[in-house]
Amino acid sequence: MEVTFRRVDWEFTTPFRIAYESKTHAQTVVVELQDGGFCGRGEAMGVSYCGETIDTLLDQLASIASTLRNGLTRSALQQALPAGGARNAVDCALWDLEAKRAGRRAWELAGMRSVDPIITDYTIGIDSPVAMRAVALGAAPFSLLKLKLDGESDMDRVWKVREARPDARLTVDANQAWSQRQLRELAPQLADLGVELIEQPLPVDADAMLERYRSPVPLCADESCQTAASLPAVLGKYQYVNIKLDKAGGLTEALRLAQDARREGLGLMVGCMGGSSLAMAPAFVVGQLCTYADLDGPLLSKADIEDAIRYDGSRMFPPDARLWG
Repeated sequence: MEVTFRRVDWEFTTPFRIAYESKTHAQTVVVELQDGGFCGRGEAMGVSYCGETIDTLLDQLASIASTLRNGLTRSALQQALPAGGARNAVDCALWDLEAKRAGRRAWELAGMRSVDPIITDYTIGIDSPVAMRAVALGAAPFSLLKLKLDGESDMDRVWKVREARPDARLTVDANQAWSQRQLRELAPQLADLGVELIEQPLPVDADAMLERYRSPVPLCADESCQTAASLPAVLGKYQYVNIKLDKAGGLTEALRLAQDARREGLGLMVGCMGGSSLAMAPAFVVGQLCTYADLDGPLLSKADIEDAIRYDGSRMFPPDARLWG
């Protein structure tokens, strides 16, 4: 099997800011596995807060290239690389290759008879309340908005967006930026504004407080939940988990995490770090099991890959077989 991997950057339409970083591009790695007349592809961005960079992803891919050429299986891959972006790109490429060889869609291989379009949010990065209001107004086609927050002027931001878009469903994501006091003060106000979900309000090492707290808005673990092994640490603290293929290390582990989380009574969200439709396509499969989806990476970028996923406002359609799976 021929193995190639390379860096591909996707420029954002505007700089994208969250609580702990600001970016102008989604920096990704693309893996291609060529086997005869079939080519499997996967794209990943990695997990920056875990120390992953493009260079670390490329180094990991180089370390298993020869094993891949000799026919590394998805099962063996789970042990060959740790959870993260490099394993995600390879895992998704192997799913794609397997689907093409079998002449079936990847979701069929995952045990799903069919798939339906899903509703994804449109993310508004951190900015001034007035600027975020303007973005919300410009996002009129999108019925579900996700607001990035950082602990400064957050209620002003949400108020301005709600003022501009009384019709929109809202979720918020603090990316670990709040204190316990802020969570207790802000959650009731957010509930009054119809916010449906609060993502990762506290730093991971402050999660213990949530065992004694009953939030008026459901809480979703993001940085606190990486793989299925993370689940015991979030039980009794969060009501939802955000499953991202970059965190889980691929579709294989993401589906396992989804099944285990549902068994524990947790609600599901599927998210992304960013990237093109190639990165969103396997996450769409997980999205079939989820209440919330944050798969708007291509909507935030100036360009997308060929045979891109079709979006109609917040409605996201199944990926074409020419793209993936």
